Amino acid sequence: VPLIARWPGQIAPGSVSDHISAHWDMLPTFCELAGAEVPDATDGISIVPTLLGKDDQKTHPYLYWEFYEGGGKRAVRMGDWKVVQLNLNKSQASPPLVFNLADDPGESRDLAAEQQEVLARARAAFEDAHTPSAVWTWKAKIR
Repeated sequence: VPLIARWPGQIAPGSVSDHISAHWDMLPTFCELAGAEVPDATDGISIVPTLLGKDDQKTHPYLYWEFYEGGGKRAVRMGDWKVVQLNLNKSQASPPLVFNLADDPGESRDLAAEQQEVLARARAAFEDAHTPSAVWTWKAKIR
C-alpha cells in the first residue's frame, strides 16, 4: 500500500519512491526525526533518507509476515518476489505460492514450479524470521 508523507521544506512536493518498507520502519524513522536512540529490539529501518530524496537508504533483505488467524498464513517479500504459504493451521505441507509482483501485481500466476531458487530463498527467510512464541503457535507443525 502507498505511504503519503508531507513535510514542507524537506520532502519535495510530488516526489515518489519505490522503496519497500513496512510499518515496523516507522519507529526508527520517528526516532531519527526526533533525535532519539532507536531501540535495539526492532527490525525496522529508518526511511528518512527516502523521505528526503537521498541515495543512502538502507534496505531490508526481505520483509516477513505471519498471521495465525484465518487458517494460518505467512509471507515474505524479497524485492519483486512475494512468497505466500496458506492454511498452515491445517497442513504442515501447505505448498508455497510464488509471485513476481513486477509482472503480476494481482498475484494471479503462481510461479513456484518455475522459481525453485526464489522458493529456496523464501524458505530460508521463513526459518530465519520466525520467532517462536508461547502465545502464538501454528496448529500444524511447520517444516
